Amino acid sequence: MTHRHAPLADLSAARILVTNDDGIAAPGIKVLEKIARSLSRDVWLVAPETQQSAVSHALTVRRPLRAHRLAPRRFAVEGTPTDCVLVAVHDILGRRPPDLVLSGINMGANLGEDIGYSGTVAAAMEATLLGRRAIALSLDLPERNGAKPRKPRWDTCETVLPDIIRRLAAQPWPDETLVNVNVPDRSVDTLTGVRVAHQGRRKQGLALEKRTDPDGRPYYWLVDWSKEEVQPRGSDLSAINDGAIAITPISIDFTARGFLGDLRAAFG
Repeated sequence: MTHRHAPLADLSAARILVTNDDGIAAPGIKVLEKIARSLSRDVWLVAPETQQSAVSHALTVRRPLRAHRLAPRRFAVEGTPTDCVLVAVHDILGRRPPDLVLSGINMGANLGEDIGYSGTVAAAMEATLLGRRAIALSLDLPERNGAKPRKPRWDTCETVLPDIIRRLAAQPWPDETLVNVNVPDRSVDTLTGVRVAHQGRRKQGLALEKRTDPDGRPYYWLVDWSKEEVQPRGSDLSAINDGAIAITPISIDFTARGFLGDLRAAFG
């Protein structure tokens, strides 16, 4: 794989686009915007007007797609995270596209098979398809140990992510590759390090609960992914379970290359 993007050793003059899937009013994007502004003087915010979690790589088609200017370099889009990146790169940012796209910080980890559902990752994927380097960033949710859950540790993200973003940007960036970063919900002093990890796979998929509303009518509720104690060493799930930040490079080429030979033989 050839490298196309030269290292961004100095981010201070880089153009950074910030987006997410939790919506423009979400606390995570406020934290990420603060981080981006600590890295660069040229930061743009283009994010969904409303919550868009788990929409994956969905596009808005067959209806008008509108963007609203809220302030200088700040726009809300009536669409998906993918829409936001498309509108930003093709129009809002004008003739100069972003040097770096940051998507997040998602309220909840995007690990293992989450990657296929995540709007956070999809925004970074769209940026990659458009030839931009992109990083998806997520914070694991606090454990629910009581009726009132603890607030997410955004302060940990503010402390550790600027250096991680700088170090990633300073790397030669491969074509058709984005980076997925997950931060455990821990104080900085209890983090166990940074691990470059492969995408994991849970033993159990999403749980589906059948419930009844107050009028006695049945409905379904999708339950969050379980956190399993034992995971294969080297996976993103294992890293988070061990209290480490997980960094995973993701290719947008989905080809199952190991199966190509068999299919070619089968079809002559």
